[in-house]
Amino acid sequence: MILAGAGPGDPGLITLKAAAYLQRAEVILADRLVSGAIIKEHANPAAEIIFAGKEGRATASVSQKSINALMAAYALRGRLVVRLKGGDVAFFSNVLDELLTLRQHRIPYEIIPGITAASGASAYSGIPLTARGYADGVRILTYAGREDKPEAYWAELAAAEDTLVFYMSGGRLSALAGHLARHHIPEEKAIAVIAQATTPYQEVHVLRFGDVVAGTAALPAFVSPMLIIIGKVVGLQEQFGWKKHAGIRARYFRPAAGIQWKEQKTISI
Repeated sequence: MILAGAGPGDPGLITLKAAAYLQRAEVILADRLVSGAIIKEHANPAAEIIFAGKEGRATASVSQKSINALMAAYALRGRLVVRLKGGDVAFFSNVLDELLTLRQHRIPYEIIPGITAASGASAYSGIPLTARGYADGVRILTYAGREDKPEAYWAELAAAEDTLVFYMSGGRLSALAGHLARHHIPEEKAIAVIAQATTPYQEVHVLRFGDVVAGTAALPAFVSPMLIIIGKVVGLQEQFGWKKHAGIRARYFRPAAGIQWKEQKTISI
């Protein structure tokens, strides 16, 4: 059983090792945020390919329980299964649920890292996350909209000199900014919102905290996935951004609702 990261979008960012396993795979369980070009170029033509799409609250999303069951069922039949996940397997990917399933059924596995969205988005936007003199470090975070974080958490983030990178939080930018502004994050501090990073449809919008909190920032209707980068390093994007802003209102990744997937209830573990 192989758990592999496919990278953030650009099919050229998949690792050689992951590509080699795809060429040998008998079953491929692919996430929604996997470029179709990777499957087309690298998958074994004889492999059974299952698009296990997941997208927030989308009703057509495949449940993690179903993915776990499929993974285990095929692996226990002796098939070489590649679970292909967007980005890197270790960042906000539910990999723990899958690892627990494999351990429960004593299925041997290998983990192959991929380029995570923070690395891909920052590189393709010209924003070095830990640029010397600009940031002391980088923090990988997410904001789900739940208000269960203590005020001390937001106060510490607002005062941090680290670059803050928020996954899966683009639709909650105003609320996120409000939490940090409440603890006096500088109004001039920059926010980069990056949509569909590394793909032909990549968009980068740089905003000021003061404008977002005041409601005067022009927030475009971004297409997911989105990544938020906060910190002094965002100011480097204007000078070092090398990838042209797409300006195209289209999806690179298929929506979960558009993935043809049939729950295979006949498969048992």
